[in-house]
Amino acid sequence: MKRLVLVAVMLAPVHAAHAQAPAIRCPGNNTVEMRYCAEKSVLQSDAQLQRKISRQLFKQWQDATRAVCEKAYAPYKDGTIYPQMIVGCDDNLNRSLLKEFKGLENR
Repeated sequence: MKRLVLVAVMLAPVHAAHAQAPAIRCPGNNTVEMRYCAEKSVLQSDAQLQRKISRQLFKQWQDATRAVCEKAYAPYKDGTIYPQMIVGCDDNLNRSLLKEFKGLENR
């Protein structure tokens, strides 16, 4: 849910009359853009995994990967880049599992 809120906030329209937000290209060039790109990528890999496994198994996967990523990046917990590191870790683990499914499809 936090992920959706973050994406919604980042995509919210600018309140200036004719101001137009610059297009964000991934990978980003600053922290805000990098966080946006990381979030966009993990949402994509989450959706791909949800098509491969049951809802219950996906929830267990998310809980496990979150715990592992939090442990791996615990030394950075107080840093500003910590949330991005966690999202990137989640995405990397998702994509590793998706590769395993692709390996099964090729047999």
